[in-house]
Amino acid sequence: MPEQIYDLIVVGGGTSAENVADRAVQGGLTAVIVESDLVGGACSYWACMPSKALIRAGTALAAARRVQGAAEAITGELDAMAAFGRRDTIVHDWSDQDQVSWLNSAGIALVRGHGRVSGIREVTVTAADGSTTVLTAKHAVALCPGSASLLPAIPGLAEVNPWTSKEATSAQTVPRTLAIIGGGTVATEMATAFTALGSTVTLIARGKLLANFEPFAGEFVADALRRDGATVLTGLSVNSATRTLDGDIAVILSDGRTVTASEVLVATGRVPRTGDLGLESIGLSPGDWLRVDDTLLVQGGSPALAGDWLYAVGDVTHRALLTHQGKYQARAAGDVIAARATGRRVDDAPWGAHVATADHSAVPQVTFTDPEIASVGLTAAAAEKAGHRIRVLDYDLSWLGGATVLADGYVGHARAIVDEDRRVLIGATFVGQDVAELLHAATIAVVGEVPIERLWHAVPSYPTLSEVWLRLLEEYGRPTGG
Repeated sequence: MPEQIYDLIVVGGGTSAENVADRAVQGGLTAVIVESDLVGGACSYWACMPSKALIRAGTALAAARRVQGAAEAITGELDAMAAFGRRDTIVHDWSDQDQVSWLNSAGIALVRGHGRVSGIREVTVTAADGSTTVLTAKHAVALCPGSASLLPAIPGLAEVNPWTSKEATSAQTVPRTLAIIGGGTVATEMATAFTALGSTVTLIARGKLLANFEPFAGEFVADALRRDGATVLTGLSVNSATRTLDGDIAVILSDGRTVTASEVLVATGRVPRTGDLGLESIGLSPGDWLRVDDTLLVQGGSPALAGDWLYAVGDVTHRALLTHQGKYQARAAGDVIAARATGRRVDDAPWGAHVATADHSAVPQVTFTDPEIASVGLTAAAAEKAGHRIRVLDYDLSWLGGATVLADGYVGHARAIVDEDRRVLIGATFVGQDVAELLHAATIAVVGEVPIERLWHAVPSYPTLSEVWLRLLEEYGRPTGG
């Protein structure tokens, strides 16, 4: 059984893992990544990139149709197979050759196989042929296994072999009919994509759509999906599922109705991929999310964790299940691992170099529906629950000159949440075409705690959607200087 020694062992090869290893190597350490599947992880091959590629074909066509002059030039319909081909190019036909080349150029070693923690600072890797290799870390192990789709315990659902997001984003044909169970980001994005690609979609949500966002966000998306031909059913759960004699899937709803579809996509949440990670060997519970502090050091009270050696990054921490947030955590973790290993000062105060402070209240997110949803920080409900004294500012984006130029009949809305005690922005939500590009300005304002009075001096260009910043400030009221 070969043994290899590195300063840092990273279990998992997704984007979070790559960034942990890269930052540690740049900090002077040696690092190895352990991955049994494709280097680059779900985001590169089955989530962020392929899903947005599939969505883009429909949203680009819809955007052109909303501009008189351009609309008249459109003489055909969306070509689903061409959209699939573009998706295949973006995911490199599910080859990780380029990602592996990048690891080599960055000085990061790669061991192929399934990694399990087998002791303190020790990972045993089982290769596809059954052979094993023991890796030993001088300083740290970082667990970055990601998450998997949750399959709810609905009678008959597992037996009908439903799609998860992985099958949906790697599909090679458009199902004639598609039932989607769920009301969150994955459910609404895939409903947007497959409706545009030509499938007859039925979306079934137990509650309202996008319930964790401002209420108007889900309402805009539901209206748009219905306008484009999808059926949106809210306030209903699925009681059972079964295969019909002709091979379709019959989904029985809580109100007694039956929805029949060629395929069923389950998008009801995520579970951590920790069931076969060897956590029991160090006193942690397999199958659980991993609790970490802001330096991404795993917490848990087990004596085996003494010595600040075990870290977890990305989805598995359950802090913010977003690729960009996992990479943000990874930069902090890689840097702090290197700092602790080399005896350099650790900056673990809030907003310091070695912490992921933004996870708590400044997480940006874009939902690529049509219209898009871009949000950061707290919603009004979350801010009130947290005890903030707030003022809510609302503005109809269709009133902007930039919206008038961008699309005929533009539909959208903006909301900003102001902490009245500090007079700073603590949340913002934008819904509308192309609002994703508004988000980083809002994120900077929230993270930087820019005073409202100073924001008046950040003049937005005209005519653009960014003019909404001026309109929100006008809603708040201009300081008099008295």
